[in-house]
Amino acid sequence: MNTKMQKNLALRMLGIGKRRIKINPDHFEEVKEAITRSDIKSLIKNGSIVKLPARGISRSRARHIMNQKRKGRKSGKGSLKGKRTARLSRKTEWINKVRSQRDYLKDLKKKSLLSTINYRILRKKIKGGFFRSVRHVRLFIDEYNLIKKDGN
Repeated sequence: MNTKMQKNLALRMLGIGKRRIKINPDHFEEVKEAITRSDIKSLIKNGSIVKLPARGISRSRARHIMNQKRKGRKSGKGSLKGKRTARLSRKTEWINKVRSQRDYLKDLKKKSLLSTINYRILRKKIKGGFFRSVRHVRLFIDEYNLIKKDGN
């Protein structure tokens, strides 16, 4: 009942691995009696020994994850690689912050809600890094009543 030698011969002839060979149970006796390479070759030809298709790695899970990422999922803190400053440099962060604060001041001045003196003072504070964000600028302006009353 041992067909190890026949299997090995077939594997070497076909150039495949152990898993990819199948012996037809109906022709088992024929396969057992085969000794030479030509016997094995004829058995392969008549379908007693079958070469199975190669198994690949399924990409269905990878495709699913890719679709989720396209939708904006799987992008939380745990998925980020690299330090915060590696992803967005300190300088770029600073530039973005300062520009948004200056734009906010510019809008207030354009609407004539800020006097030139207060505008200059706030600009200097922004340059010095006094404010954390636009919200902080807004809080400071409200706290010290820097918006003109007649502008409303």
